[in-house]
Amino acid sequence: MKEYELTVLIHPDLEVDIETPLKKVRDLVTTNGGNIISEDNWGKKRLAYTIKKEDFAVYVYFDISLPSDAPLKISNTLNITDEVLRYLLVTVDEKGRQALAEAKLSESTRDVNERE
Repeated sequence: MKEYELTVLIHPDLEVDIETPLKKVRDLVTTNGGNIISEDNWGKKRLAYTIKKEDFAVYVYFDISLPSDAPLKISNTLNITDEVLRYLLVTVDEKGRQALAEAKLSESTRDVNERE
């Protein structure tokens, strides 16, 4: 199974009952054989441009692992889901993730050295 990052923009009117559309997304991932590694709700944010006559959306980020045939099925389903304004499903760049971890580590050690 390969790791993916899924960012979903949910209709802003559903912010009050956000669990319902999130349950749909979670079920979609698990029924296609995937696992949700982590989930992060970024909250309601202004969009850079209007999407489906909306200026705001609720951003939710998922780290998931999926079998090879699942991304196409998930994309096809999210395309026709009314609650989802937009989504982005991309593979995880391991080199980039590792570089970020190393940068954070060097920054934290530099902060410790500066305090001393």
